[in-house]
Amino acid sequence: MLVLKNIVKDYSSGDTKVRALNGVSFEFRESEFVAVLGPSGCGKTTLLNIIGGLDRYTSGDLFINGKSTKDFKDSDWDTYRNHSIGFVFQSYNLIPHQTVLANVELALTLSGVTRAERRTRAKKVLEQVGLGDQIYKKPNQLSGGQMQRVAIARALINDPDILLADEPTGALDTETSIQVMDILKEISKEKLVIMVTHNPDLANRYATRIIRLLDGKVISDSNTKGPSDKGEVVENADAGKKQKTYMSFITALSLSLNNLMTKKTRTILTAFAGSIGIIGIALILALSNGFQSYIDRVEENTLSSYPVIIEKETVDMSSMFTALSGVAGNKRGDHDMDKIYSSDMMVGLLNAMAAEVTSNNLTAFKEFIESDESGIMDLAADIKYSYKIDMNIYRADTSNGLVKVNPSPVMEILGMSMGMVMPNYENMPMSQAYSNTNVWSELLDNERLLRKQYDLIAGEWPKAYNEVVMIVDENNEISDYTLYSLGIKDQSELPQMMKDIMGGKEVSSEEISFTYNEILDLKFKMVLNTDFFVKEGDGWVDKSQDEKYMKSVIDNAEEIRITGIIRPSDDSVATPLSGIIGYTPDLTRHLIDAVNESEIARQQLAEPDIDVFTGLPFTRGETVAEEDAQSAPEFDMSSLTPEQQQYLSTLSEEELAEFMRNNTGSSVQPVQSSTYEGNLSILGVVDLDEPNIINIYPLNFEAKEQIIDIINDYNTRQTDDGRDENVIQYTDYVGLIMSSVSTVINTISYVLMAFVAISLVVSSIMIGIITYISVLERTKEIGILRSIGASKRDISRVFNAETLIIGFAAGILGIGLTLLLTIPINIIIDNLAGITNVSKLPAAGAVILVIISMALTFIAGLIPSRIAANKNPVEALRTE
Repeated sequence: MLVLKNIVKDYSSGDTKVRALNGVSFEFRESEFVAVLGPSGCGKTTLLNIIGGLDRYTSGDLFINGKSTKDFKDSDWDTYRNHSIGFVFQSYNLIPHQTVLANVELALTLSGVTRAERRTRAKKVLEQVGLGDQIYKKPNQLSGGQMQRVAIARALINDPDILLADEPTGALDTETSIQVMDILKEISKEKLVIMVTHNPDLANRYATRIIRLLDGKVISDSNTKGPSDKGEVVENADAGKKQKTYMSFITALSLSLNNLMTKKTRTILTAFAGSIGIIGIALILALSNGFQSYIDRVEENTLSSYPVIIEKETVDMSSMFTALSGVAGNKRGDHDMDKIYSSDMMVGLLNAMAAEVTSNNLTAFKEFIESDESGIMDLAADIKYSYKIDMNIYRADTSNGLVKVNPSPVMEILGMSMGMVMPNYENMPMSQAYSNTNVWSELLDNERLLRKQYDLIAGEWPKAYNEVVMIVDENNEISDYTLYSLGIKDQSELPQMMKDIMGGKEVSSEEISFTYNEILDLKFKMVLNTDFFVKEGDGWVDKSQDEKYMKSVIDNAEEIRITGIIRPSDDSVATPLSGIIGYTPDLTRHLIDAVNESEIARQQLAEPDIDVFTGLPFTRGETVAEEDAQSAPEFDMSSLTPEQQQYLSTLSEEELAEFMRNNTGSSVQPVQSSTYEGNLSILGVVDLDEPNIINIYPLNFEAKEQIIDIINDYNTRQTDDGRDENVIQYTDYVGLIMSSVSTVINTISYVLMAFVAISLVVSSIMIGIITYISVLERTKEIGILRSIGASKRDISRVFNAETLIIGFAAGILGIGLTLLLTIPINIIIDNLAGITNVSKLPAAGAVILVIISMALTFIAGLIPSRIAANKNPVEALRTE
């Protein structure tokens, strides 16, 4: 079974070599009680450690079940100790932070035994040594004899072939010693028990064989059967085939967690120190994430107010803005610095203002946008197509007269026209030219964005094309201009108010209020451009000034009703619309379809060479008949201010004629110089594939830049293909007046994180040092684990588990404290800047930071865990 042949063991002490064993040879039976006697330093414990696989012999050979151990690897020795050897030490060597039951079943965890079986076997063996009622106590709650019996139970748990006892009664009283010796005597009936002792009386009384050592040599052996005379050992074919030992990571975690729980204060302080870096990075991440979310909202909301605008006819607004900002100025700079010099900016500005009007082929570009090739649809929150068509809206109640609400009649009632209140920039974007005059505006065709920008405070969102919403401002207010435009306030008051103000009288506006239901009860009627005309003979006559006719038309027109009231949400930093009526794009499409299907529109489309208004063919280049011109009412130029008269002097004959028609009270009658395209415009006939303006609302600034790149690439391809007429000129107002601050926020965040990361690294190094201290404190535990078969890798795993636990605790503590700190931070920022919930730690970021914390502490603990794994088990067991 166990044979030692000429075992020599040398120790090096500086330059001196000490021989602890000198040519020792034994052959042991499978079951006997062997007592090894001798004075201190004679080699007894060394012999026991070599037999138990804790120490290596210098020369000779040790045979286990006939198999030589000369070529044993560390894993073979670990398996041998776990399955074949049970140790009983003089100082018990129990793990103090483990219960009695856990101490006993520990060896089984290395053997791969299931939890249930471990518990059953451990309880059984503890009952055999008389400790069945002490299984949940800690070692420090037991007497010396009880602790030694726990050690014996642990040695027997794996049913080893050999039990090695090193002075098992050295620390016990006489009575307890007898009890322990009786147990060992009983075990020796079935197993080989080798006991080292100084007490010859115990050896003579209990041992079946006594070996005496002196100066590393055998001086006597009571064995009647000596070593084999043949010098050969027959190898057992089944030897060495036992399962390799392996400590699961769960077991390692359990051991480390129990150890850490015995030092709660130090563990908590260590975790807190490790969490400081995590807190710093988490706070920066929370603020960065919150500010980025705020910036995203600003971007999304801002871009919903300032889209990329592409008009059918446009000027280069970018050049004009650049010239105005002075960027285009010719800064010479090649002169002395002793005087003030001029730089050329006006030439660039005048060139930009005098730039030739360019036309965009929006039909081709719309087809490109909606193709799979462009990718613009994926980058835009919405794409709005505007058409050159009037949406004529009247109050539904005509009992007190006709009240037109859109286009807004307010400026006309005040005796003003667009030509009188602003320069005649025909190519100024319609969204800019009319944004302050009309109070009906099309909503974005993006329900998600609308519901994010606005809160519904009454009624419901539109579900049908003829349903609209009133948009109030953040104070639940709507301007009196809108009230006059909608006919809610009496429009007839406006001329007298204007007259009073011009006369120097003080005019005030009385505050009025409305219930939600009063607003939701408002009804309107939509009149088509084609409804103004009635067929008479071969032509069509404009009846828009016939009040009786118009009353009948309005009464029979389609009803438009307000179904909801919405208000900018608290989280919305910019909203494109407020104080107006918002309608859906479905209403625009319905209007276009209705106009195109009208009788007069179908007639004009079917007869492109005939003027439907006169029934005569179109005449090109003819002027209005002289008698018609003479019959036209005169316009009193003296009623105009000098500035207005000067403005009129700059107009061409055509522009002046148009102005006269708009300001003499005459109805809009078609003239003999009309054209097919002009008639279609008067009727409001448009093709959905031929928009007048395309507004692209990017998702964010990054998406806007990508859209601009796509448009530029589109222009390049059109130029390369010789289709210069398809090149698109666009206006990007946001690109002209502001740039994204996301890069700045990210840069600041990265720099701050880099600084805070230093504290995280320092914390990790500190945790590595504390882990090394833990290694020193648990040196004896390392020896105990190695004695029951734990491998070097198992020992390393135990301390790696400890660092991971500390890293996890530091990460969780850091995230928890960060979440608490975000509460006052949000309150402070809200009070100072009015930005709510700006500090917001993302869940994914929190998880990643915990993982980073664990990874850093794991790396920091690699060196201490390697030191622990390489400790000599014999020396470790001697540590107190």
